[in-house]
Amino acid sequence: MSDEISSTELNRRSVLKTTGAIGAAGLGLSFGTGSVAAVEPGDASEWTAEHASNIERTDATTAPVIDDGAEPISDDYWIWDTWPLRHRDGSIAKIDGWQIVFSLTASKDLVPGARHNEATIRYFYSRNGHSWQEGGTAFENPLGHHQWAGSAMYDESEDQIYHFYTATSPEPEFRQRLALAKGASFETGPRGVELTGTQEHTIIGAADGELYQTLEQSREQGIVYAFRDPWYFEHPETGEDLVVFEGNTPTGGDSPDDPQSYNGNVGVMRATNDELTEWELLPPNLEAIEVNQQLERPHYVFNDGKWYLFVLSHEFTFAPGLQGPDALYGFVSDSLYGDYEPLNGSGLVVANPESAPFQAYSWLAMPHGNDVLVESFENFRGLDDTSRGEISLDEVGHLPPEEQKDLFGGTLAPSLKVQLQGSETRVVNELKDGHFLPSGN
Repeated sequence: MSDEISSTELNRRSVLKTTGAIGAAGLGLSFGTGSVAAVEPGDASEWTAEHASNIERTDATTAPVIDDGAEPISDDYWIWDTWPLRHRDGSIAKIDGWQIVFSLTASKDLVPGARHNEATIRYFYSRNGHSWQEGGTAFENPLGHHQWAGSAMYDESEDQIYHFYTATSPEPEFRQRLALAKGASFETGPRGVELTGTQEHTIIGAADGELYQTLEQSREQGIVYAFRDPWYFEHPETGEDLVVFEGNTPTGGDSPDDPQSYNGNVGVMRATNDELTEWELLPPNLEAIEVNQQLERPHYVFNDGKWYLFVLSHEFTFAPGLQGPDALYGFVSDSLYGDYEPLNGSGLVVANPESAPFQAYSWLAMPHGNDVLVESFENFRGLDDTSRGEISLDEVGHLPPEEQKDLFGGTLAPSLKVQLQGSETRVVNELKDGHFLPSGN
């Protein structure tokens, strides 16, 4: 998509937003590629226990061991979940030669495990997509005690950023709502980028207790709860503004031993006004009931007419009797509410190697020609270091603070090139830095 949006595209988007469920097709309108109609919600596809029982690391689905940690992109802050500024069509934005990414950050004075309750979104900029310079905070007065992951879209016709994020309350609750900040833009120069403008913050989504489990409904489960990680995208056919997010389906599970407590889903929302400040909850389009409790940071890549849906998950969030590594998982369909097929038969796309099972996390797949480029952050490495004695991830928090910090990477991990071939994928290359490259290269 070019930096100039055609009048036809603007008119198409305006009509679709005002026609709602009737859709352009209901008015007999066409925009050169045939009539389009608004999305009709359908039943959720299932990630089943049978699928998950086929999870197995292979050469095609295993990341290389990170031998030497990357140079931190910040001297003062831990860096983890990261996302690029994108255009409405999902391509990575480049503003006057600069690319911008946003990251969850926290002071390096904190031990790694304490970072989640102090998470602040900061931005970084680069000319080449991998040598990142630190900017500043993304928001002046964000909603929530702290903020968790989201996505950012730059509308060039309006010269403003729509920044979707998770507004989160302090622990122990970690109550989560979906939020939007809009109104910011950038000033660019030969030496860098500065975020400018006054932003307005709006809550755009909260769990309803019917489609999406509330925090109160989750209490007896005794495991992690989710209503977070809004990922904006424009429907490639209808032009509708949509968000997918991580949620849980109300199932009534009452303990960590109850398979019904493992009820992760991919939620869907649709904008109901031009300003993107009002949204309606739609049913989830993927569920993992009795399989996995957590389908984190759902996001799409569109390739060859297919919808590739990617999520993250931990080994500890699989239901009793099932096993899977900390990894990027994926599914493919022909539409938003189509019949999603697990990639590689099980869903596994990129796993940490068995010798370093927690070396990276929070993978993000981005369009890169006919394939995808997968970015993540360096998590905990060296747990099997013989000089200190092998320790488990659960034991890290009991180590002295400086030892905890030494084990944690807290910066962008090497990016991976992953080949897409229908419902099969393969890791084909490793880039040594945290790359966010232009989508068409």
